[in-house]
Amino acid sequence: MLDSEDLSSNLFLAFAGMLLAIGTLMVYSASMSTQGANVEQLYLSKHVIFLGVALLCGGIASQIPAHFWYRLSPILYLASVALLIAVLIPGLGHKVNGAQRWIRIGSISIQPSEIAKITLPLMVCRMRFFRTGESRETGLFPYFQLLAMIGLPLSLVLIEPDLGTTLFLLITSALALFFSRFPLRYFFMSAVALAPLALSAIALKPYQLARIRGFIQTWTSPEEAPYQVRQSLTTLGVGGLQGTGLGKGWQKLSFLPEANTDFIFAVIGEELGLIGTLGIIALWAGLYLSGLSLIRQSSQTGFASVAATTLLTQLVLQAALNVAVVTAMVPPKGISHPLISYGGSNLVTTVSALGLIVSLTKNRDTKASVAPEEQHHKEKNLEHEFSATSAA
Repeated sequence: MLDSEDLSSNLFLAFAGMLLAIGTLMVYSASMSTQGANVEQLYLSKHVIFLGVALLCGGIASQIPAHFWYRLSPILYLASVALLIAVLIPGLGHKVNGAQRWIRIGSISIQPSEIAKITLPLMVCRMRFFRTGESRETGLFPYFQLLAMIGLPLSLVLIEPDLGTTLFLLITSALALFFSRFPLRYFFMSAVALAPLALSAIALKPYQLARIRGFIQTWTSPEEAPYQVRQSLTTLGVGGLQGTGLGKGWQKLSFLPEANTDFIFAVIGEELGLIGTLGIIALWAGLYLSGLSLIRQSSQTGFASVAATTLLTQLVLQAALNVAVVTAMVPPKGISHPLISYGGSNLVTTVSALGLIVSLTKNRDTKASVAPEEQHHKEKNLEHEFSATSAA
């Protein structure tokens, strides 16, 4: 079914469009609460504005040739690091619930860590394919270069503090390295070195230990489980097979925390039932498979192929983690559902990533299909071959 590149591209965009449409509908439904009349209209209006900006950014990203992303990746990386530093400066960063993760410009809030979800994978891929289309050398010096480059934004996000996003960015970077055939021995070395740091970060933060204890209690003593986890599972259970009906859920009425953001999947389970939640999972599976097919059929190699695969896998992984949190399969952590949850930074970043994937898989011309250094290398080889043929 997916042998045609046009079919894969159309399916990829269709699955993304359906998820966006369902997300808009569920943001409106999940925003209904006891806070006041027509509050859902306010959330819907903001979400539509976010969606318009996201589609504009995604459309622009899809039209930029792959080799421009290769050249722009260091600039984008440095810009995201600058924003991560700025968010920690008193007066510039906006603090909510003890975490300083946003930059407030008037009524607009920007979350730099969301931007890093795009810029960091691009920079990792750039460093892995620096001079030719083949993977770069993997000696100790390049290894430590990669560690420093990845560690800088991760350290800044951890200071905010945001351990969950830090781990997510670490996993995303590991995916980029894995897809670029980074030697497994370096993964082992990194795991051994980072394990004590990760355990220390958890041990030094009482609320992190509380989350882990709460996760264990969910399965051992359900009555002592964290409030949001109990309410999430209750919300899913109320929906049954077919759900209570769109807009007719009760748990979102101030019982379920973060109903239109982190736990919107639970609202889908209550109102659309098991059928609705499985439908969302099926749409994500369709998006991933059509995206992989699109990447496979593209003539792009090296940087473009690995970057597109990493961004696609990252989006699906975030959706899977959100479902895992809502269903109490992993410790509770605030993570939004891409394309469906309410939130400007996440929506704009996600749709921009989709546009990037389309851009990186477009077969424009030979020069756009490879990094500039690789193109120069191929042109030199052709010149040598032509000279040898002429001499013969």
